[in-house]
Amino acid sequence: MDNQAWMEALRDFAATSRFREGGGIVTDLDGTAVHEHEGRIVIPHNVSHALQRLNEQGHPIAINTLRFPMSVIGTFGQEWYAITNAPLPLISLNGSLIGNLKESASGSILFEETEAHVLSNDDIEEVLTGVEGLISNGVNQLLVFYYPRDWRLGELVWTPDCDRVEHVRHKYLSASDAFCGDVDRLRRRLAECEICMMFLLIEQPFDHLMAYQHIKPSSFITSNGIDKLDGLQRFAARNGIDPADWLGAGDSPMDNFLRDVGLAVHVGATPLEFDGQRKTVKVRDSLEFGDVLAALSQLP
Repeated sequence: MDNQAWMEALRDFAATSRFREGGGIVTDLDGTAVHEHEGRIVIPHNVSHALQRLNEQGHPIAINTLRFPMSVIGTFGQEWYAITNAPLPLISLNGSLIGNLKESASGSILFEETEAHVLSNDDIEEVLTGVEGLISNGVNQLLVFYYPRDWRLGELVWTPDCDRVEHVRHKYLSASDAFCGDVDRLRRRLAECEICMMFLLIEQPFDHLMAYQHIKPSSFITSNGIDKLDGLQRFAARNGIDPADWLGAGDSPMDNFLRDVGLAVHVGATPLEFDGQRKTVKVRDSLEFGDVLAALSQLP
């Protein structure tokens, strides 16, 4: 979409919504508001500058991401916090864990939970039954990631193959711990804490799977009905806001919260089915998304 088209959409959104009266911005992170540059995940300057300007104008900022809180904090938490210098709403783990990034007395960034939805024992057993079935059918390059409600525990990874533990540790540097063993050992570890989300990943080519092994090569599991859209709706209800007065941005089919916002910004080349309540625009990348935000902040 060319600049003139999205400028017209911005003006129309501002004119037909209550954005000027305190509507906000809710955005995905990876591929949307941040990008990789020289091996580092960074917030483009024009994105951070525009968000800071919008926040100073009275527009709240919120993050809606698959990332777990420790990952957000460890990669660019300080930069995000600097945008508002106030508690920053974070909808994480596909809507299952909601809270705020806050600065401690020592200056470090912490996560403070306001709401969580955890997997039930039945949910976890259903996943483990599927894991056992995959392993019995020869899919031993399976990894199970899980994310406890206690954000300080970070990301934990299990592999059924103990010869692959070091590979997993070196490849997935964000993980707090990687361990191996049979499914019963995984079951015991899962029982040690409340779990918000699990993630199944098959590290082998999809074409190499037999017909009876064809699940999605990667699958995210949350409590029934919990996703990014539900997370935004619960966040909005708690804070008394109408997402139809907000701009939302995302880049993947996981970003279904875009269908609830007033102005949906699709970032990148992937076609998305989620149109905004009022307007939808498409931009090439996070840099052009920054241009959209800057233009919004400069509307009279």
